[in-house]
Amino acid sequence: MSSRRQTIAEARFPGGPAFQTLVSSWAGDATIRILEFVWAGYDRLCSDVLDHVNAAEADKDLERSVTQLIEPRIREAMTGDEPFDVQHGSYEEETREDPPAQPPQYDLAFVLRANPRVMWPLEAKTVPGTGDVSRYSREITENFLTCRYAPFSGEGAMLGYLLVSDTDAVFASIEKSVPCNLIDMPEFKGRPHRRSMHSRTVPAGKHYRRKFNCHHLLMVLHPYPH
Repeated sequence: MSSRRQTIAEARFPGGPAFQTLVSSWAGDATIRILEFVWAGYDRLCSDVLDHVNAAEADKDLERSVTQLIEPRIREAMTGDEPFDVQHGSYEEETREDPPAQPPQYDLAFVLRANPRVMWPLEAKTVPGTGDVSRYSREITENFLTCRYAPFSGEGAMLGYLLVSDTDAVFASIEKSVPCNLIDMPEFKGRPHRRSMHSRTVPAGKHYRRKFNCHHLLMVLHPYPH
């Protein structure tokens, strides 16, 4: 018998037709705006931090450090009038298991102001070499494609923190590892940004979106050649 009880957010923002209507309108036009803010945050991070250090010499906490540094810079790029905010370390309570298990926690998420249960998540993984994408790929196959992540949005993103500069080679490794077909994004021409389309496994009794779009943003962490 399940020992799971409602969270405060679930009690305040229950499911139903109104909830489903809100979820259906969530992604769409918001996606491009979200991704523009993420890239703007990265540009600010480069100017403020990454252009002044050699990230390859950082400690093993590099992944968390970069995410923590980019979050306020993404917010700085926003106007404040958006129907969503950005958070570092948001919990996905919808797919949590019974206590004492902890709910999934996103590296970054854009959270809908009208209903904080609805989130557009981003997961970050360090890529130390062009073929070192196994951890990156597992986030997609084990979490996004099982609906453990992004149950309501039907979209999300992977941030690849690269310690190499050959983004084309990394994209090729991702395509082979997931596997998937990476599609160019004309809205982000000139950026190492691709998109892949998937069919997810939806848990019985749930009405999550089966189709899933995963955005892939490769962020080189330093200007030094390898």
